[in-house]
Amino acid sequence: MSRVLVAYFSATGVTAKVAEELAKAEGADLFEIKPATPYTKEDLDYTVKKSRSSMEMADTSCRPPIQEKLANMPQYDLVFLGFPIWWGREPSIVDSFIDSHCFVGKKIIPFCTSGMSDCQKASAHIMEIAGDGVVVKPGRRLGAEASEEEIKLWTELLKK
Repeated sequence: MSRVLVAYFSATGVTAKVAEELAKAEGADLFEIKPATPYTKEDLDYTVKKSRSSMEMADTSCRPPIQEKLANMPQYDLVFLGFPIWWGREPSIVDSFIDSHCFVGKKIIPFCTSGMSDCQKASAHIMEIAGDGVVVKPGRRLGAEASEEEIKLWTELLKK
């Protein structure tokens, strides 16, 4: 088993593709963060104030239930945490994943998929909710077109 995990939430498949490339580049295990109730197209309509995603993101304490916890989290030292950017930060379902697992002694490296938003706000929020004893590195935006080669270059820089 790998001591590196790529955990990700993907609403439309873009983050899943990048997470798969990252896991391949790192020889890491892959875990999909799934909501207990999957998001529908209507849930994801950010133009509707009463859509599920809009209401979740309006409340930073919201923690939608996840489908399953990762049973073997203690074996990992490094967790790449991937997600799309919603309202300038990570989706609340990612916060649920963080709150559901112990990350003490681990390093989290966020990566996000977005047309143009970066991971700064998300990285700061993840650091806040992950708590003491967790190292959260600055995140990076990776586009849907990110190749395994581009990802390897990024991860090599992280190791220096």
